[in-house]
Amino acid sequence: MALGYPLSSRLANRRADELIPEISPTAAPEPFLPLLAPSPLTPFANSTIPKLSGLCVLNFTALTNMMVVTSTDCMAAFAPLLANVVCCPQVETTLVILIGQSSKHTNTLALNGSLAAHCLSDFEQILVGQGANDSLSKICSVHSSNLTEGSCPVSDVAEFESTVDSANLLAACGKIDIVNECCEQLCQNAILDAATKLAQKAYNLLSLDGSHVLSDHSTRINDCKSIVLRWLGCKLEPSRAKEVLRGLSNCRINKVCPLKFPNMSHVIEGCGTAISNRTACCSSVENYVSHLQRQSFVTNLQALNCAASLGTKLRKANITQNVYSQCHISLKDFSLQVGTQESGCLLPSLPSDVVFDKSTGVSFLCDLNDNIPAPWPAASQLPASSCNRTVKIPALPAAASGQSSFESKDAKALLCLMVSAALLILM
Repeated sequence: MALGYPLSSRLANRRADELIPEISPTAAPEPFLPLLAPSPLTPFANSTIPKLSGLCVLNFTALTNMMVVTSTDCMAAFAPLLANVVCCPQVETTLVILIGQSSKHTNTLALNGSLAAHCLSDFEQILVGQGANDSLSKICSVHSSNLTEGSCPVSDVAEFESTVDSANLLAACGKIDIVNECCEQLCQNAILDAATKLAQKAYNLLSLDGSHVLSDHSTRINDCKSIVLRWLGCKLEPSRAKEVLRGLSNCRINKVCPLKFPNMSHVIEGCGTAISNRTACCSSVENYVSHLQRQSFVTNLQALNCAASLGTKLRKANITQNVYSQCHISLKDFSLQVGTQESGCLLPSLPSDVVFDKSTGVSFLCDLNDNIPAPWPAASQLPASSCNRTVKIPALPAAASGQSSFESKDAKALLCLMVSAALLILM
């Protein structure tokens, strides 16, 4: 069994916001330099071997490497901070592939209620045994019902393949353009088409038995999408399936701002009346943004949406001057602040994983190409879409412009942020 590497109980029991240093959001961020851990983390002893039910049909051993990646992505102290972008998408992807791979032997793309409960429990136990957070179900809103067929009428593999255009689905999703799929939606449209055909069978059955009770159409379609994804998890090699599924999840993730905006009365008061006192205004803006910085890491595209959302709320409160420019607010100010460099970390808009190394600690990728100013929205302006090639956003992160990587002319623009759990213990 692969060994995991836990954070100390002292670190794991500390509140997430206590790990975040007080940093002024107006400081000009510099690219992160790798920080080496003072000492490696201690591996788990045999006493942490999980207690499994023995009733789950999923073959966790066949996906040992993926399970290790998942536990690392959801490492105890970092899981809440990376939940939206890294941890939960990886948890969901791993579960989809596990069920998909098991269908090769069970011939079904769903678990019944009892098996689903046992398998989800076993899944969590294994991850926790390798250092993952012990509240993943709550953090990621995963329930045993997510492993069943839900309201989708088809879960049998043979019936699935006789109902949908399997060849077209595999051609569209067997290998996706991870940069352009979010805009072109070739795979997403194929999945929707397949899910719609599966859902239609429910209405045919209901018409036969004379029932007039129909579940919500969108819910049925979504449940059938889960079945379609599991089928892909069966037909694709696990590493390819992960690339496809994580790419699709990031298309969804990058469309919205995951941050919650608290009451902004102090900002409205400080920046009202045509910003008569710029110092007071910027002080209130910085204080407000500092609260946003305590929530989670966000991607560069999520930061664009967050900047647009906050700016729109301020405009509706009759603050029409560009307070972002006046107060030097950048996109990185909307993401969680880390380390002593007085910088925020914007995660790439493409899928990425956390990496653990016994000598250097925990690391994950930060997209630090330039100190990108937060764009102030024009009146009634919706957040700029990265799919609209005519939209001109200064220094838009490379992946949002359709580039295949985050490389820039300046090598310092993209560095791997080494966040050492051991270093945090000393803070």
